Amino acid sequence: MSDIFEQDIDDESENIENLEDNSNYEKNSGSYVFPKNLVKLKLEYSNEGLYAMLPDDEAEASGGQEALLEKYTPGTHVIAPTRYGDDLALVLGRAEKPVGIKPSDVVKIVRRADENDLSHAQELEEKEKHAYEVFREKVAAHHLDMKLITVHFLVGEPKALFFFSSDNRVDFRELVKDLVTVFKMRIELRQIGVRDESRITGGLGVCGRPYCCHSVSDKLRPVSIRMAKEQNLSLNSTKISGQCGRLLCCLSYEFDWYAEARKKLPIEGIRLNYDETSFRVTEVNPLTQMVRIQGEDGRQLEINASRFVRDGNRWRIN
Repeated sequence: MSDIFEQDIDDESENIENLEDNSNYEKNSGSYVFPKNLVKLKLEYSNEGLYAMLPDDEAEASGGQEALLEKYTPGTHVIAPTRYGDDLALVLGRAEKPVGIKPSDVVKIVRRADENDLSHAQELEEKEKHAYEVFREKVAAHHLDMKLITVHFLVGEPKALFFFSSDNRVDFRELVKDLVTVFKMRIELRQIGVRDESRITGGLGVCGRPYCCHSVSDKLRPVSIRMAKEQNLSLNSTKISGQCGRLLCCLSYEFDWYAEARKKLPIEGIRLNYDETSFRVTEVNPLTQMVRIQGEDGRQLEINASRFVRDGNRWRIN
């Protein structure tokens, strides 16, 4: 299963390039062959998604995978392997075309969650509230610079996860020893980045809608300044960055379309002859399909992109 969390915690500065990130993200290559009848699962505590196959033994008893799918309807809870251990997950629905994963990322559901699992999950939620306070007390006692984001106890095995953020690397070995003494189980601390923090906690973006990373997709695609430039957006950091302090996730949504559209349009700065005058392309708008040119005689014209024809390395206007 691929890591969903950011690997590098970068210091922020006034340099706009520091708004970029290096999150791991991989598109489907198109050559992957995925198993049929996949379902999409969600880990509700971290808003992390994963793809899973249905149990083979249940499929045989139910008369095949298709028949079994009717029992794993959206809203069903299951026990599935995660990269932290076996845990409770929510079925979102059938997955026809997996996005951003490799076949090795697909897991197999262990079983459907029963009443005991759901009751156990509720009990653990109460323990998580207590663990939150214990963690903060221990952090203060060790004088560590750590901000606790969330606590989660796995349902499928005795293990506690503590997700935290910090501006620096933290040596938390002594802290882990204290936590093991208190909770008598395996303890895992994970330092996460600002985008991951926003994905877990959620909130409202500048558009007034829930964070994309929390409500649209848990796959944090790297966002670069180039994406803003390609879409003719202002490079004012306050306008193109989100509440997490990094570039807006939505900048990546239309980037591929803009990049492909620009391949069929002249680039800004080139010169061409039109109406017996030399013109320079000053602005290209892929969205409106309009190109603005300025002539040596001072004229400024706005021409539909459909009139531009490429002959080899040169452009002309019909």
